[in-house]
Amino acid sequence: MNTRVFFTIALMFTISFGFSQTKEELESQKAEKQAAADALQAEADALQAQINALPGWRLAAFGTIGGSLSNFNNWYAQGAPNNSSGNIGFTFNGRANLIEEKFFWRNALNTNFSWVKLDNKDINTDSEDFEPTTDVFNLSSLYGRNITDKLAASGLMEYRTTVLNNFNDPGYLDLGVGATWTPITDLIVVVHPLNYNFVFSKGDTVFESSLGAKIVADYTRQIGAVNFKTNLSMFQSYKSSDYSNWTWTNSFGYTLWKMIGVGFDFGLRSNKQEALNYSINTLGNTAETFDSVDNKLQSYWTAGLNYKF
Repeated sequence: MNTRVFFTIALMFTISFGFSQTKEELESQKAEKQAAADALQAEADALQAQINALPGWRLAAFGTIGGSLSNFNNWYAQGAPNNSSGNIGFTFNGRANLIEEKFFWRNALNTNFSWVKLDNKDINTDSEDFEPTTDVFNLSSLYGRNITDKLAASGLMEYRTTVLNNFNDPGYLDLGVGATWTPITDLIVVVHPLNYNFVFSKGDTVFESSLGAKIVADYTRQIGAVNFKTNLSMFQSYKSSDYSNWTWTNSFGYTLWKMIGVGFDFGLRSNKQEALNYSINTLGNTAETFDSVDNKLQSYWTAGLNYKF
C-alpha cells in the first residue's frame, strides 16, 4: 500500500513539473516574441516620425457621435407616462496643415452640435421637434514665416459663431499679427500683441469690437489608438477687460475597432459680453450692467461613439 502511495505521489510531482516546465518555456518564448515586436514597433514609429517631418500637407480628422431615443406609453411611474424623447449630438475636429521648410499654413475646424427632444403626448403645448442645444463653430487659419526652427512671424484669422441658432449674432472674427512658437512638434503657441476682435451682432446689443492681444495654445496629437486635441484661445482687450474673452475646448477619442471607438469632448468659456446680453435680452434684466452682471463660467460636454478618418 505504501509503495502504491509513493508511486502515485511521485507520478503527480512528475506531471506537475512537466506542466510547469512547459509553461515556463511558453512564457520565455512569448517574452522573446514580444521583445522582437517592440523593437519592430520602435522602428516603425521612427520611420513615421521621419515621414511626418517631410514637407507637404498633413490632413487629419476625428470626432464624436452621441445620442439616444426612447418612447413611453402608459408608463404611470413617471410624471409624463406618454412621451417620446431623444438627444443627438456630434463633434468634428479637422485639420489641414501645410508644412514647408521656410513657412507653414495651419488650418483647423472645430464643431460641436447637439439637439434634444421631449414630446409629452398628453399635452399640445410642448414641441415635437428636436431643438438645438450645443452650438459651437470655430474656424482658424494660421500662416507663419520661419525665423528659426521653433519661432516664426505669423498672422492669424479665427472665426467663432453659432450656426443652429443666431448665426453670426454674435460672431467673432480675430485678425492679428505677431509670433508663433513651436517648442515641440505638436504644440503651437501663438502670441499676437496686435489683434483686432471684430464682433458682429444684430440690433441694439452690448457687443463691441476692440483692439487687443490674442494668445492661442493648441496641442493636437495621435498616440496609437488615442487621438486628442486641446485648444485655448484668449483675447485680452486693450479698451476694457469687459470685452475680453477666452475659450478652452478639449476632444479625446480612443479607437477600438478600425475607425470606430469612444470619445469625449468638453469645453469652457468666459465672455462677459455674452453674459450681459443674455441677462438683458433673454432674462429681461434691462437695468443690468457690466458691473452688476454675474459672468458665470460656460461649459459643455459630449460623450459617445468616436470616429476617425
